[in-house]
Amino acid sequence: MTAPSSPDIAWPSAERQAQFQQWLAPLATQHGLQLPSLRPASADASFRRYFRVDADGHRSFVVMDAPPPQEDVRPFIDIAGRIQRAGLHAPQVLAADEARGFLLLTDLGNQLYLQALQDGGPQQIDQLMRQAIQALVHWQQQVDASGLPVYDEALLQREMALFPEWCVAKEFGVTWGETEHKHWAHVTRRLADSALAQPQVAVHRDWMPRNLMVCDPNPGILDFQDAVRGPLSYDVASMLRDAFISWEEEREIDWAARYWEQARKAGLPVPDDFGEFWRQVEWMGLQRHLKVLGIFCRLKHRDGKPKYAEDLPRFFAYATKVARRYRELGPLLPLIEPLSGMRGEIAYSLR
Repeated sequence: MTAPSSPDIAWPSAERQAQFQQWLAPLATQHGLQLPSLRPASADASFRRYFRVDADGHRSFVVMDAPPPQEDVRPFIDIAGRIQRAGLHAPQVLAADEARGFLLLTDLGNQLYLQALQDGGPQQIDQLMRQAIQALVHWQQQVDASGLPVYDEALLQREMALFPEWCVAKEFGVTWGETEHKHWAHVTRRLADSALAQPQVAVHRDWMPRNLMVCDPNPGILDFQDAVRGPLSYDVASMLRDAFISWEEEREIDWAARYWEQARKAGLPVPDDFGEFWRQVEWMGLQRHLKVLGIFCRLKHRDGKPKYAEDLPRFFAYATKVARRYRELGPLLPLIEPLSGMRGEIAYSLR
């Protein structure tokens, strides 16, 4: 039996399409897949893409297409297993072709946290965020971090280096001189030192509403294949200062305090002083914001995905706020403010 080809699914080559059909067809009988229902489900900033296929009994499954050599499904399989063993909710891997990059996964539905937060009222928003906080504390307690890549000095600096390469030079055509490079080295040194001084846990690296699903049990966790062992505050910063939705700072601090209280009760090594923890979150967030500014520009210029650059003002606003707040980070301001000025007025929706 051969899996039919959906007219909505484009393939980079006939060979890749044939490999996919050859792999999926035998799974139809085993899992009751209704192959004619195969259709696009979603894509992300990587080369991965996802299809949904219906099955007998009013069920559906998700198929991942992760073409090598650009993608490697083995980390996804590894982390999915760790999440399951920790008692959290993530897609289960039902079948895998590791060499060719195909996975059959359980389906967590199609209601993203992001959409629910954008559409929800204050009570629903707070409930969803509290559930995300509770799940994150559980993740940091229970997900085994042993053997994960380490979020070390080299990785932290490599990520931040995306900003001058892709955002400053490529997006804005700005060339830094000796003074700018000196300011940059000072700020990135301080941010790296802060991150490296924190206790290490399993870090999702994108614990944000676009990667959480509204489902039962809530939340479902997606896009975890890049997990590392790294700073305790990283996923908190990802959750509170998101790429696609922003919050009034009063809400950010309230949710951060709730996380901090739960983490202390759970025995996680957060600072005794909430003010110090909040500083860690803000500094860790700034490291991430600089990285994301570079990544979004790289997606535009290298990968032909310009839509991500529409959110650059959001990250310039995050970075500017933190750099203005802490004297040690002040040298960043003359590096980013001219660029954000080129973008025009920084404006984005706060909930």
